Amino acid sequence: MYKPNRKIPCVYMRGGTSKAVFFHDKDLPEDAAERDKVILSAFGSPDRRQIDGMGGANTSTSKVAVIKKSERPGIDVDYDFGQVDVNAPIVGKTMNCGNISSAVGPFAIDEGLVKAVEPMTEVHIFNTNTQKEIIAQVPVKDGRAVTEGDFAIDGVPGTAAKVTLKFVAPQGAASGKLLPTGQGKDSIEIEGKNYEYSFVDAANPVIFVHPEDFGVKGTEIPSEFNALPNCKEICQILEIIRGTGAVTLGFAKDLEDARVNSQTLPKIAFATKPVDYTAGSGKEIKAGDVDLVGRLFSVGMKMIDAYMGTGAICTITAANTPGTIVNEIARESLGTDRIEHLRIGHPWGIMDAYADLKVHEDGSHEVLSGNLDRTARRIMEGFVYVRD
Repeated sequence: MYKPNRKIPCVYMRGGTSKAVFFHDKDLPEDAAERDKVILSAFGSPDRRQIDGMGGANTSTSKVAVIKKSERPGIDVDYDFGQVDVNAPIVGKTMNCGNISSAVGPFAIDEGLVKAVEPMTEVHIFNTNTQKEIIAQVPVKDGRAVTEGDFAIDGVPGTAAKVTLKFVAPQGAASGKLLPTGQGKDSIEIEGKNYEYSFVDAANPVIFVHPEDFGVKGTEIPSEFNALPNCKEICQILEIIRGTGAVTLGFAKDLEDARVNSQTLPKIAFATKPVDYTAGSGKEIKAGDVDLVGRLFSVGMKMIDAYMGTGAICTITAANTPGTIVNEIARESLGTDRIEHLRIGHPWGIMDAYADLKVHEDGSHEVLSGNLDRTARRIMEGFVYVRD
């Protein structure tokens, strides 16, 4: 039973370019509604500042991970992800977060859920949201996950120890199909104009569109995009396309239902050819340094500052899927339709995504796993007090 002013053990962790509050499953109420009450109170939601909780007032820092030792064969821990809405009393559970996934292995090792093996412990994780396996390779020393190292990722200051993630068979995470519409590209007419898009479901479903169709370059950082005089109108059109995808997935009955009750999935993204641009960090990104420029939008149609981990897995899977917008861009950039390494230019820099491919006798290929190198760090451990 939910009890106000109760203190609950938790760990605050950074995973990639996101942060989350980590709970042991046993420390939360079993009833789903009661559990959501506890999580919302812990984060201070709904409130745009989340001033009375641990939320960071944006989608990248308002996330929760619930972990327990798994009873599934070959799996070490079960991991349930939640996107805690800042402005509404909602804990979105239809998606996974690739960045937070990078903190699950270190958490499991440090909490004694997985035996620490030096110098590298392989943690087999089952994500309950997508029903998919993730394998985390975590450096270990003296029985704990190593945090310090010389690996850097854009969007996080300094360097840290590298955690490698393998998203096993990422296709069909939400719909059971790689291409939810059955086609590499579709189009939709809105107010007399046609918009081309590719709907790809891998790790998380993402709808890719051409930024040029909306009168933007696709290299804008969030502050620049938000300052556009027609930003609101662009976002309204993006939401129609995204909402159409939510209806296709069966997550919503109509566009209004999608806007209110299915904000977390699917995601929508700009994808464009490599060009020079200046990242939010001030770093100059050259066209030759990337294979594709991408911009992802999160809850409330907000362009995010970096790039979602699951979004990167979906992007490299789309790059290996003939006929998609991403495949056409990447194939032209790299000169091949088998893409094992994709450099994605995002608002804060560059993100590398990798794919293990299986080539069939007829020359076709499939993605066996999408892979990322991330960093993670335990920031705080203790108790959070929940209120009524």
